[in-house]
Amino acid sequence: MGLAPQHYMQLPREILIGSGVLAQLITVCKSLGFRSSIFIVTGPHVYPLIAKEVIERFTVEEYQVNHFFVNTSNMQTMKTVSEYLKQCPCEVVLGIGGGTVIDVAKLSASRIDKPFISIPTAASHDGIASSRASIKGLDKPTSISTTAPLAILADIDVIRKSPYKLTAAGCGDIISKYTAVHDWELGHRHTQEYYGEYSANLALMSARLIMKNARTIAKNTETGLRIVLEALISCGVAMSIAGSSRPCSGAEHMFSHALDTIVESPSLHGEQCGVGAILIAYLQHRNWEKIRAKLQIIGAPVTAQEMGIKDRYIIEALLQAHTIRPRRFTILGHDGLTRKTAIEAATTTGVTH
Repeated sequence: MGLAPQHYMQLPREILIGSGVLAQLITVCKSLGFRSSIFIVTGPHVYPLIAKEVIERFTVEEYQVNHFFVNTSNMQTMKTVSEYLKQCPCEVVLGIGGGTVIDVAKLSASRIDKPFISIPTAASHDGIASSRASIKGLDKPTSISTTAPLAILADIDVIRKSPYKLTAAGCGDIISKYTAVHDWELGHRHTQEYYGEYSANLALMSARLIMKNARTIAKNTETGLRIVLEALISCGVAMSIAGSSRPCSGAEHMFSHALDTIVESPSLHGEQCGVGAILIAYLQHRNWEKIRAKLQIIGAPVTAQEMGIKDRYIIEALLQAHTIRPRRFTILGHDGLTRKTAIEAATTTGVTH
């Protein structure tokens, strides 16, 4: 285990998972000392389904409530929300929605030093609990450091109403920790970077839990969804303990980010990471067949065609992936793959024809 430079661990204080936990939101806010004003970041589609009722409940309790709709997680949106937040009385920021909403809310709150509560409406990726946010509009698509959620309320009744496709994508994101952790070990051996065994094992345990329970998750029951949510939150905690995204983001995430830059309409983040995990596991000489089989059982895509992405973009993303985070050593090395190796990986695994 390498010695780490000092890093700050920030973990969620309260986590509620279960049916109907959204009804406890005001109680949670009051227990945390937030008794007068809130700011809600949500999306236009989530507002009439969930956020409108939440606002009404807080209003009845005589809170001052302001809200903002977001559609994209880019720097301009984040700056706009941050400026709006500065002008409003606000003790705490609530992000109610999917990954885009939660990333913008989390980063906006962090930028003006306000606490943040995460209220996911889908189990699509580990951003619901992490201290990282994926924001577009930077030099390269990657995650940046933010403040971890002070509390997380994951209401299974709410999340089960989201398309199952989003839950399957969340599973792809979790399973990809299998290759991310091995990349982290590789980076430690080659560059002597810090490697945290505890956070690495927490991320690996989450990946193995999803693969073990693939058939249960595929039934889209409360039991399966709870497993996914607990694994997503555990991944977020692993990143907070590590002080970076290292235990949860390796070459498979760099592949996904590369796809985002070259494909006009990319697939879901978790779907791309799942497919990326198949490819990277092959390059790591690990059990890519098992990853592929478990993703298929869950109902996540395992080919370019199933993601709606042309084969040639898979190859190009593999060739460009090492440039996304050049300081982060992975199986791709500093120089990346040759075209021959990229084609071999994609065709042998069946990701491309």
